[in-house]
Amino acid sequence: MQLTKAEEQVMQILWEMGEGLVKDIRDRFEEPKPARNTVSTVIRVLEKKGFVGHKDYGKVFVYYPLVMKKEYSGKQLFGLLNDYFNNSFPAMASYFVREKDLSIKDLEQLLEETKLELVKSKKTE
Repeated sequence: MQLTKAEEQVMQILWEMGEGLVKDIRDRFEEPKPARNTVSTVIRVLEKKGFVGHKDYGKVFVYYPLVMKKEYSGKQLFGLLNDYFNNSFPAMASYFVREKDLSIKDLEQLLEETKLELVKSKKTE
C-alpha cells in the first residue's frame, strides 16, 4: 500500500524513534511544524491502514510502527522497478547512472559491494 507524503513523513519519524506520543512525533518535524491535530489525524489514518499500532496508558497513547522500514522500502522499490522500468534492474540502474552522472569508479564500487552482499547471502542460506 502506498503512503501519502505526510504519512511517509510520520512513518520516517516513527521508524527512527521506535515509538512516541503525538507530541514527540510533531516535535521531530522541521519548522514550520504541522498542527498537533494534523499529526494526530495522520497517525489515525496510518492505524487504519495497518502501519501503526498504539499502547494506551489511560488517556495517553504511545504509537509504534507495525510495518518495518525495510519491508515498506523494499515494496516501494520493487513497485518502482516494475511500474517504471518494466521490471528491469539494468534499466533502472542505467537511469540512475545517467541522472546522477556516476563515474566508472562509482560503478566499480557498486559492483564490488554487490558481490560482497551476494557472498554474504549465500553463506546464510
